Amino acid sequence: MKKFLNDPQDLTTELLEGYTLAYADKVRLVSERIVVRTRPKAEDKVAIVTLGGAGHEPALSGFVGEGMLDASVVGDIFAAPGAPKLLEALKMFRRDAGILLVVLNHAGDVMSANMAMQMAEREGIRVKMLLTHEDISAGLDAPAEDRRGLAGCIPLYKVAGAAAESGQSLDEIYAVAERFNQQMATLAVAMSSATHPQSGQQISELPDDEMEIGMGQHGEAGGGRTKILTANETAERMIAPLIQAVNAQAGDQVLLIINGVGATTLMELNLVFRRAHQVLQTRGIQVVSGLIDELLTVQEMAGFQMILCKLDPDHVVGLKAPCDTPYWTVR
Repeated sequence: MKKFLNDPQDLTTELLEGYTLAYADKVRLVSERIVVRTRPKAEDKVAIVTLGGAGHEPALSGFVGEGMLDASVVGDIFAAPGAPKLLEALKMFRRDAGILLVVLNHAGDVMSANMAMQMAEREGIRVKMLLTHEDISAGLDAPAEDRRGLAGCIPLYKVAGAAAESGQSLDEIYAVAERFNQQMATLAVAMSSATHPQSGQQISELPDDEMEIGMGQHGEAGGGRTKILTANETAERMIAPLIQAVNAQAGDQVLLIINGVGATTLMELNLVFRRAHQVLQTRGIQVVSGLIDELLTVQEMAGFQMILCKLDPDHVVGLKAPCDTPYWTVR
């Protein structure tokens, strides 16, 4: 492992300090592990809060700001924050309008969120929890509880954040975000694994001539190991089940994102997006919103996550609405 680090035990604290110093006009750090908007949202609007481990930068804190998240509660590297820290954030954003808590379906995040929700209820804090579970590597028929939450949470923050900024109620925001959640699917592929930056240990192993479709963002097995394919072949193999998962038909409008996870170049990601877009186009499916970027990374893992979402008209409006965060800006 080759990384520019100081004491590994200080890694999360120091990276959050550096991040908030760089973008002080948009975000600030409070209570060590809570990143909030520098310019708070009006109290009569619903707050959007999320949680998750560090090490996936820019996710999740990179999307705190006007039009997206109000707060991100950060755990240690690849680890969920504890329920007390999440409850602290929920107390900060207590309001009559309520709070939408967006949680990725990983065991630690869900456990912390459930505990914090119980404590928040006793405190009289109005919160609704939305669980993202768009990874289809477990199979198209796998129950939601068996599907991991991957980088699809990022565009969901955008849609939910836009609804909140427009003054919609908590129930209305939950409804539009949950529809987006149910019409979204993600599939990941890895060609090499990451190392844990605090221990230096490799998370998983892949032979030099192999790749794995379905690998999770912490190196979890995906079951789709194969010899390395071309960009076109990889895109075709991944877009087909995603189209099936969201039931996209000719005439539908979709969002297509290729999220690089750390070590794969933008050159390669462009090639993959090109072929996936072509496949959608041949089926009469219109890509009305597209993105190629690193939104949620896994240190130096090589590979990407392909995200497809069938959009309703209000989703299109939400994606195009103004926002101002360090890593997603719409004017």
